[in-house]
Amino acid sequence: MHKPTELIEYETMLLGRHSLATRRSRREGGLLERSAYILLSRIRIEGPMSIRQLSEAFDLDPSTLNRQTSAMLRDGLVERIPDPAGGIARKFRITAEGERRLDSERGQITAGIDKIMSEWTAEEVEAFASFLQRFNTDIERLAGSPWPRP
Repeated sequence: MHKPTELIEYETMLLGRHSLATRRSRREGGLLERSAYILLSRIRIEGPMSIRQLSEAFDLDPSTLNRQTSAMLRDGLVERIPDPAGGIARKFRITAEGERRLDSERGQITAGIDKIMSEWTAEEVEAFASFLQRFNTDIERLAGSPWPRP
């Protein structure tokens, strides 16, 4: 018999390999890079963010974020703007195209989850969502890096 935490480890490993959305190709403009999806989600919730703020939020080296944000700039997903608060650093703001692509991707993922969970009761879906949120917030609490939620 395996410990429940061993089962959770194995199942989260498997979850990481699955796509939850019906995917379109990048050439069709439908599929965001995973890093772009996560960065856009954070910028949407937080508002414009500098490389330093993104580095702190994601615990990533600024050089990694410079590569990721450069690709997002090139794809028209974000734009660089002066700090609205008057600071020196320029910040990244999500563009209308970034909003559209993020909404499209999120809609595809939600539709995929709806399909996967179509035989679950409403109570089971709510319980799973609650446990998943608690799991994530406990990870964030231990890491000292809470993720803002809408």
